[in-house]
Amino acid sequence: MTANTHPIRRGLWLGTLAVAIFALTLPMTRLAVGTPEAPQLSGIFIALGRAVIAALLSAAFLLVTRAPWPRRADWLPLGAVALGVVFGFPLCTSIAMRHVEAVHASVIVGVLPLATAAVGAWLHGQRPSNGFWLCAGLGTALVVAFAILRSGRDGLTLAPADALLLLAMACAAIGYGVGAQLSQRMRPEFVICWALVLSLPINLPLALLEWPQAAIKTQAWGAFAYVGVFSMWLGFFAWYRGLALGGTVRVSQVQLLQPFLGMLFAVPLLGESLDAVTLGFGLAVIAVVFVGRKMPVHTPAPVRSLAQPSLLLNTPETET
Repeated sequence: MTANTHPIRRGLWLGTLAVAIFALTLPMTRLAVGTPEAPQLSGIFIALGRAVIAALLSAAFLLVTRAPWPRRADWLPLGAVALGVVFGFPLCTSIAMRHVEAVHASVIVGVLPLATAAVGAWLHGQRPSNGFWLCAGLGTALVVAFAILRSGRDGLTLAPADALLLLAMACAAIGYGVGAQLSQRMRPEFVICWALVLSLPINLPLALLEWPQAAIKTQAWGAFAYVGVFSMWLGFFAWYRGLALGGTVRVSQVQLLQPFLGMLFAVPLLGESLDAVTLGFGLAVIAVVFVGRKMPVHTPAPVRSLAQPSLLLNTPETET
């Protein structure tokens, strides 16, 4: 039991470190894009440019560590990781963040832990209980209700920025789940690096086309550098290794901290306020996700081949 507990504990700590890094992503993106009244970098440039920075760092890292080429069967999952966390999440959030405050967006992030757990359970052949899915649906409903309440529109409609944020959460959950699965047979650091390098031929020319023509504040460039180096690269080193060690369903729940940390970071960085409604919805979403984590997730007995020892981590998904 002790041998199994140690990697799980390491996975949870690494996951917590990654979440602390990711929690600054929305406030920093908001700082980089500016506001409709005082725009800075375009959302498209930030999404593409941050991936270019991370891809160049990844290429250097892969060369220095003499990383082996991915197997043929790994290229398609790497493409899915790229679509989820290199293209989908950055594009949706970068465009949306000019139109919503970071505190507001942090509430939307509250649905990500259950979404990630659901994707992980599906990829690993697990069977979440009805209670788990009930909590997932309730958490999503709370997030959508909050977004509609804050949209300032008549009728039951989502503001475009909120719809983009919800789409970003779906992209992130898929990228996290597939990346965690790949991390069972590749070094977790190589997963994000290869996904970024795979995306570079598309991102580099498009980023150059979107290069800003107007003068940009130094703090916007600094925020852009953060999302490129930390949010898009180093954070994933800790995140994918944490998911591989502790299991996707279990470690994904440390994302419960992300909405709170995002709100707390947004107040001093951006001068935003934290009102009672936003805090109340954030607490409600986190409470639902916490209850959902307690619901059973049934895992089929693993079938192991003695002729094929683990390539890296002997830590199969075993959440119950």
